[in-house]
Amino acid sequence: MGRTPTDPAWLFAQECRFVAGATTVDAMPPLGPIEIAFAGRSNVGKSSLINALTGRTSLARVSRTPGRTQQINFFDLAGRLVLVDLPGHGYAKVGRAQVKEWSKLISAYLKGRPNLVRLLLLIDSRVGFKEPDLALMDLLDEAGLSYQVVMTKADELDPEEIETNRARLAIQLERRPAAHPEIVVTSARERRGIDVLRAELAALVDRS
Repeated sequence: MGRTPTDPAWLFAQECRFVAGATTVDAMPPLGPIEIAFAGRSNVGKSSLINALTGRTSLARVSRTPGRTQQINFFDLAGRLVLVDLPGHGYAKVGRAQVKEWSKLISAYLKGRPNLVRLLLLIDSRVGFKEPDLALMDLLDEAGLSYQVVMTKADELDPEEIETNRARLAIQLERRPAAHPEIVVTSARERRGIDVLRAELAALVDRS
């Protein structure tokens, strides 16, 4: 008999607990279930999206201050999936030395976690790709690590603007070998796209 597919609603209704906050490679937790990482520019809405996915309000800290996430945070979901919140890249209200250290830590994480099956690259729907996003995609393409673009803050635009911006991003992704072809449009505030993204992640659990 075949394996019963994981129900996304069931999976994301389970306990999700903070496991570790790592500022060095040695502080990262041991390898366990598959990991999905969330990356994006500072203040793009990573914490809000993680909270919306897990049905919590404060699992991941939300802040209007860019650069608030200052470590790699690991959250275990029912022992089936680990959600990983990476420090925001690009602009942050910290010194250049700190940003450089974060970049080294993120690079070490991306290259050193064989159970990392996908990275979700969050892009502000109003802004599109910026240089830090392109640099990260270059690294992911080189490493052959699957990544998927998730547009955030879709409630800030009308439907026509969203579709125009989504199409523009899709064209830019066509030449990216490690990019997942489907772009998910989300709004944590309106819960738009949350069920779609849950289903995507549950499917990755099934394939692990």
